This record gives sequence, C-alpha cells and structure tokens, in this order.
Amino acid sequence: MLRTEELRLQKRGIMMLKWLDENLEEFLMGAFLIGMVLIMGVQVLARYVFGASLSWSEEITRYLFIWSGFISVSYCTKKCISIKIEQFVAMFPRRGKAVFKVVNHTIELALFLYLIPYSVLYLKSAFESGQVSPACHIPMYYIQAAPLVSFLLVTFRILQRWIIEFKVAVGKDQEV
Repeated sequence: MLRTEELRLQKRGIMMLKWLDENLEEFLMGAFLIGMVLIMGVQVLARYVFGASLSWSEEITRYLFIWSGFISVSYCTKKCISIKIEQFVAMFPRRGKAVFKVVNHTIELALFLYLIPYSVLYLKSAFESGQVSPACHIPMYYIQAAPLVSFLLVTFRILQRWIIEFKVAVGKDQEV
C-alpha cells in the first residue's frame, strides 16, 4: 500500500516537472501580462473615473515588463525562434544542419555561461545596497534577479536543444 502511494506521488512529481518543462516560460509571461493589464486597467479606472492616480501602478507594471522581457529570452531559446540565418542553414543536409546548430548552441551556451557570473555580481550589489523602489518600497534585488534567473533558464534550454541536435548530428536520433 505504501509503495503504491510512493509511486503515485513520484508519478505526480514527474508529471509536474514535465508540465513545468513544457509551460514554465509561457505561464510566467502570461501571468506577468495579465498582471500588467489588470494593474494598468485599475490605474486608468482610478484616474478617469475616480480622479485619483495610483503612485505604484506604473512602477509594478515596469517591473513585470522587465521580468517578462528576460523570461522571453528563455522562451525564444526553447522554441528556437531567435534571429538566425535560415537560408544558409537550409543549404546543408539534415546532419549538416544539426552540426551547424550544435556549433550555434555551443556559442550561445558559452555566452550565457559567461554572463551568469556577472548577473550574480549585479544581484549581489543590489542586495548589498539595500536599495528599494521609490513608490512600493520593494527591494530592488527582486527586480534585479531577473537577469540571473533568465540566464540560468536560457542555459538550461540551450543544453536541452544542444542534446537534441547533437543526437541528430551523430546519427543517434532521427527526430528533431
């Protein structure tokens, strides 16, 4: 009985991880967008209907936009919708394309691995400064954590794509 319960919980955990892998960026960007729309809607309502402006709405919207922008980098990496030279890559056979993509992903990976320590230093300096946002008094390290979180997510997504393309390049996998 206990073993079946453990298996059920394990299966649920795996399903949750799979859902996060497939939907994390979309969920976060959707939540941020909904938050921005609702906050700005309340701001417009307060200003034009009640004649009172909210001091915090633009600040929160700006911070949600910043997070959304950084998370979108990971989304674009996951979906392979970054700027690229399609016509050049299309000239190669299937394995040649995969080799080109592996090289491309390796360069991207090196770039983001290079940026991660700097984003850690940036976050550390924000944490040590104790700076807070003007209107909401939110610690700025919550906002300045966006680059680090994004670069870590992008690195993970690049590794996922790299493994897929590497299998194709060496002829181990027939699906991209």
